[in-house]
Amino acid sequence: MKITDIEIRLCKHQEEVMSETELRDTQRSDLHFILVTIKTDAGVDGVSMGFAGMGAEMAGSIAAGSIKPFFLGKDPLAREKHWYDFRRYDRVWHLTPMYAYGPFDIALWDIAGKLADMPLYKLLGHFREKVPTYVSSYFLDSPEDYADQVVEYKARGFHGYKLHPPSDYHEALAAYRLCREAIGDDPHFKLMADPVTAHTYYEEALRMGRELEKLDYYWFEEPLYDVDFSSLRKLTRDLDIPIAGTEVLVGSHYSTAECIASGVVDIVRSDVSWKGGVTAVMKTANLAESFGMRCEVHTAIYPALEIVNLHCCCAISNSEFFEALVPTSLMKLGIQNPVRIDAEGYAHPPQGAGTGIEWDWDFIDDATVAVL
Repeated sequence: MKITDIEIRLCKHQEEVMSETELRDTQRSDLHFILVTIKTDAGVDGVSMGFAGMGAEMAGSIAAGSIKPFFLGKDPLAREKHWYDFRRYDRVWHLTPMYAYGPFDIALWDIAGKLADMPLYKLLGHFREKVPTYVSSYFLDSPEDYADQVVEYKARGFHGYKLHPPSDYHEALAAYRLCREAIGDDPHFKLMADPVTAHTYYEEALRMGRELEKLDYYWFEEPLYDVDFSSLRKLTRDLDIPIAGTEVLVGSHYSTAECIASGVVDIVRSDVSWKGGVTAVMKTANLAESFGMRCEVHTAIYPALEIVNLHCCCAISNSEFFEALVPTSLMKLGIQNPVRIDAEGYAHPPQGAGTGIEWDWDFIDDATVAVL
């Protein structure tokens, strides 16, 4: 079987989906994405959404110019070989962004699942049928808004709530405190902190980490830049609250391995969008398991990619949660079957072959601005 063609759609969702506050310190934007369809001579296609940030044209140009030529004419089932061959191909000249390879790998797994007539998580060797879910906030307008939101989602049966707090130290601390006051000391509902590198220096992150320990937060995520190994290592050593990181660290499981071995973080992160697809998530999870560590799969923002994340979560034992970004209206973008989360806060993967995604082609056609 050979790959005969690859279609790459450049898409822009033509309504405002994220405000300036929600994006924090950047401009308002529509949501851009690409859609990759890998076609084979067996008549089985693999489809994946891909990250495009604020630049569908840029992401599509990279996908079409650097990655599409690499895959044309190759065996779609040789995923492992492609992973290693692409490393060399990319290093020699292309140097693609960390999000570029993921949708191609996902599309290959989609083909494999369709050929096997199995959902992706079962093809991977499934560990469970459902995953406890925590809600992940946007950047909200005030500390009180976080407290209101955590009460809402706790009442709806979710298993935890993660704040992306204001960048100001004192406003962030107020939000953390109000959320703890709002839900009390329920041991079955977790609170997590993700300031998204808001702390410039180790000393400030240390002070905030000690406050979070008093408030019994479950983990402290990306308090500093993922590449600030020295400061993160000290923070991991000096705090009892687990430090989670490696979310935006390039190099996939290779760089994550060094972070584990040298004690940079307590919990590692991976996802199918920014780390290189399903293949990379499974490698990272297995690596972390060997060291007795959790690999928490982080939100990919785009709904179709969240479904693929969920398949991975169902296939690995050392990921405790599925992360659901809110507002959940985004979970329907471009698809007809958003992640199903039941009344007890568990996420269920679709049962169709491959990724099981039911694409909303009318929506995608309306959003498409070019096809490469």
